[in-house]
Amino acid sequence: MEPLCVILYQNDPRTAQTLAVSLSQHFDSVHLARTYQEVCPAVAQHRAEAVVLDLETSGPCEVEHLRREYPELCIVGTHRLADDKLWTEALNLGASDICEPRNDDVVSSLLRGIMHRVTA
Repeated sequence: MEPLCVILYQNDPRTAQTLAVSLSQHFDSVHLARTYQEVCPAVAQHRAEAVVLDLETSGPCEVEHLRREYPELCIVGTHRLADDKLWTEALNLGASDICEPRNDDVVSSLLRGIMHRVTA
């Protein structure tokens, strides 16, 4: 399997650091984006296969933008209070999954999303 790169954008620095440490145990490289505006350039620069996107500060529109720019990208959104409406909207716009920003949830969602894209 080829090396996998993940771009991580979380507005809360502590959450970002915790998730980055956890993701680095499962993926070859994890790059932090400090703002949403850094996400797209980071995807292009690092040829990322996946993005973990804080939907509390970015939103579903950014999911749609990323899907349009990078059709093969696995996008996992995080939100502490995601409801069915947000989950459905984000999935309809191209996200692979939405979950709480917890280590195990994010890693599982990314692995499922990447495997789904590989086998599709």
